[in-house]
Amino acid sequence: MTIIDGGILDANVFHARHAPREHAFNYKVFYLAVPLNRIPLLQQLKTISLKGFNLFGLLERDHGMGNTKAFENWIPSILKQFNATFELGEVLLITLPRVLGFIFNPVTFWCCFDKDGALRAVVSEVNNTFNERHCYYSAHEDCRPIVKHDVLEAQKVFHVSPFMDVEGSYRFRFDVRPDAINIFIDYFVGNQKRLSTSLCGKRHALNDRNLLHRFFQYPFITLKVLALIHFEAIRLMLKRIHYFNKPLPPKTDISR
Repeated sequence: MTIIDGGILDANVFHARHAPREHAFNYKVFYLAVPLNRIPLLQQLKTISLKGFNLFGLLERDHGMGNTKAFENWIPSILKQFNATFELGEVLLITLPRVLGFIFNPVTFWCCFDKDGALRAVVSEVNNTFNERHCYYSAHEDCRPIVKHDVLEAQKVFHVSPFMDVEGSYRFRFDVRPDAINIFIDYFVGNQKRLSTSLCGKRHALNDRNLLHRFFQYPFITLKVLALIHFEAIRLMLKRIHYFNKPLPPKTDISR
């Protein structure tokens, strides 16, 4: 049985709105957590493809900002753009796969480690339901290692939910370990926390048996995620939460 040096992340996704009214939900999901240099090895598996149709797919064209070689040169170009001073080692991609050819990925994380294995930067690739994409770059100004209690802030510039305006800021926390991944994103307007979100889970071996098990455990997971987004939108409408029209997307593809 082929085991890829990466992982399947069995995770719990949690959302809690705190204002103007309380509203919370959570659901189970699985992500792929694969080092970029191990992605070619996925071709050894029978249940996932890098090109073409399969139970699962991890396609380069689904990532990056129109970059045809997102798995090769996109992250180094971003680090150069933000004047990162560390020597890049491994990049861990945490993402939902395609399922039977269908993909909707609310957020993908690109975790950038240095040569000694310390987390130095994270690119959060965000998609909305309007086929728009924007990325947030998280790193310390001096590029020192990111540890689990560190809070990295980014100004909100991208429209995601029609029930929240484009204002305020996100506060990110990353705890990425060999056996588990915990990511927390809080949304603030001024000093008021409006939203708490998290993606937390354990990592398991990436092989055909485990992938096939996840296919039946989480059937049509990407469709489920999209359906849940619309279902929760209906619940918010019933609670009479203010609806914001979609503004123009930001002029830049990536911000911090």
